Amino acid sequence: MERIKINLPEQFSFSTQIRVRITDINYGGHVGNDSFLSIIHEARLRFLQHFGYSEMNVEGVALIMADVAIEYKKELKYSDLIFIEVAANGFDKLGFDIFYKLDIESNEKRIVAAKAKTGMMCFDYSNNKRVSTPEILIKKLSS
Repeated sequence: MERIKINLPEQFSFSTQIRVRITDINYGGHVGNDSFLSIIHEARLRFLQHFGYSEMNVEGVALIMADVAIEYKKELKYSDLIFIEVAANGFDKLGFDIFYKLDIESNEKRIVAAKAKTGMMCFDYSNNKRVSTPEILIKKLSS
């Protein structure tokens, strides 16, 4: 079976922490894939807010997720504190990628629990079409 491999950027411009809630846990006793996607969604919103944006307004355009990839490394359990680093990269005419590195602490060391990437397209919801990535957005998120 071929596995997904996510190559993370060398530097991250934002970090946050999210604690695993009981509602994130599935019947296997760990964070379910649907909750995992919600956790990175929350990290993305915090990342955008850090730059004064929301998913519905980044320099006058909205964002829509075009794709997602998650590379699981370690189970996340109830009450784990997740240290999440976020960076934007891979900008092109219509969008960019957001990368996530999720760590937990174990024996006083941080270990990678997962890597993720979401492909974000710039979108105009009023006209229901893709739009160009604003240059100022590229400059702000690249710093």
